Amino acid sequence: MTALTCPHQPSCPGCPRLATPGPPPEPLGRLQALAARVGIAAPVVRSSAPTAFRWRARLAIRGRADAPKLGIFELGTHRAVHIPHCLVHHPVINRVAVKVRHSLARHRIPTYSDAAHAGVARYLQLVIERETERAQVTLVTNGGSPRELSALFDDLKITLAEDLHGLWWNGNPERTNAILGPHFQHLHGEANVIDHSGEARVFYPPGAFGQSNLELAMQLAARVREQARPGDRVTEFYAGVGAIGLGLATSVTALDLNELGEGSLEGLRLGVAALPEAARLKVKVHAGAAGSHAALVAQSDLVIADPPRKGLDLELRRALVSTPPARFSYVSCDIDSFERDAAELLSAFRLVSLEAYDLFPYTEHIETLASFERR
Repeated sequence: MTALTCPHQPSCPGCPRLATPGPPPEPLGRLQALAARVGIAAPVVRSSAPTAFRWRARLAIRGRADAPKLGIFELGTHRAVHIPHCLVHHPVINRVAVKVRHSLARHRIPTYSDAAHAGVARYLQLVIERETERAQVTLVTNGGSPRELSALFDDLKITLAEDLHGLWWNGNPERTNAILGPHFQHLHGEANVIDHSGEARVFYPPGAFGQSNLELAMQLAARVREQARPGDRVTEFYAGVGAIGLGLATSVTALDLNELGEGSLEGLRLGVAALPEAARLKVKVHAGAAGSHAALVAQSDLVIADPPRKGLDLELRRALVSTPPARFSYVSCDIDSFERDAAELLSAFRLVSLEAYDLFPYTEHIETLASFERR
């Protein structure tokens, strides 16, 4: 990778390591030190494409109604940096964002003010479907209904044309830093972005969690599935829409999938329903916090976990140590919580391999895939 020049720096804080490409040395060094301590090979590093790797973006909408800014906030502020030529966005994201901006300006839609909790247009979420390279467009507004914006949405249907996969409205009327609110309405086109986990289809409603660096993330998911053996009983915690685990449904004996988020649960249920009947009968979805379903560990041959940055729920960590499965695949996006969890897990498991995925290029974050085997 070579250093890039971004037209939006230094105001845009999105790529703080743009001038020093490659995986971040600090978390990678900590993974290398862990590998040395336990006597295994240094982690293999899986690199990302240098540009256009983000297939998902959430852009703040701020500024004047006749010239809105669509971008991300300057550090420590609610001042949006307009980023129409972002180097790391998929080209369709940039193209669609420009078209949405022009439509907002044509209709003089008031933009949101954080200080006054006033205005209408708050955020734009864009998700690109890999197969079609079209955009699921979700406009987040400061209200409880899209009725007063019907002219804008009619305009967007025409303006976005072949770039549009599906059009959604989301209502977030509360004074909050959360991007998406509780209200969704599907307005046009396809309801869900569809991808694949092995032979299974996975569905992304607009409220579901999804990785932004999608190509590399799906390589990671395929690598995790390689840890399963035919006939295994597999449990996946923090399963999202099933991008990792659903692809195992045809080959394992039983597949238990745990997820907490409502949007991801909706996508997960759609994915299970789309499986062939024989595979579908082997799958159970367990809604709620991972810790509340920790008892599933005892009945599993392989456990998979892909938690948020806080790491494994305490109850799950304790279950893994007290009733360890034969194998445990841990996908971590935070080096601090991973080191904490790994220190406890090593009392019951051997760490057999580490892989580092540069899912967040030009930042200090790295994704870790750790493979453990019961002692």
